[in-house]
Amino acid sequence: MPEVYPRLWRFCLALTGRPDSADDLAQTTCARALDKAHLFDPTGHVDRWLFTMARRIWLNDLRAARLRQGTGDEDPDGLSDPRTEAGAETNIFARQVYEQISALPEAQRLAVLLVYVEGYKYTEAAELLDVPVGTIMSRLATARRKLAKMAGPGVDA
Repeated sequence: MPEVYPRLWRFCLALTGRPDSADDLAQTTCARALDKAHLFDPTGHVDRWLFTMARRIWLNDLRAARLRQGTGDEDPDGLSDPRTEAGAETNIFARQVYEQISALPEAQRLAVLLVYVEGYKYTEAAELLDVPVGTIMSRLATARRKLAKMAGPGVDA
């Protein structure tokens, strides 16, 4: 699990919009995975299993609290993942990208993270989010248009 944890944390950050909540969700997911390890199919992908589990935990928490957040309102100074070290320019660029992605609606934000950051195929992302492949394609196209508008004139989606 250690090699998957940074990706799980990023996914949790995309879900929650807050680094502290992402920490909690990632830890809860790991604890649940250890508890349910006997249910894992060794021929499957552990990252997909963890992402699905994290999403279900997140949705259950939202339902329990009857709260739907995910606005992405977060202080960019707190965005650096403490588990990785990168140069100042990289961190500044990452914050700028995160700010733009976090301004997207949750559904688009998750599609962008899974496909463009994590490298999942459209079908895999659709399976993880329990939506049709066409929905993933539509969300990504809409997200690209919005991000291009945010980037300014002369930037194509």
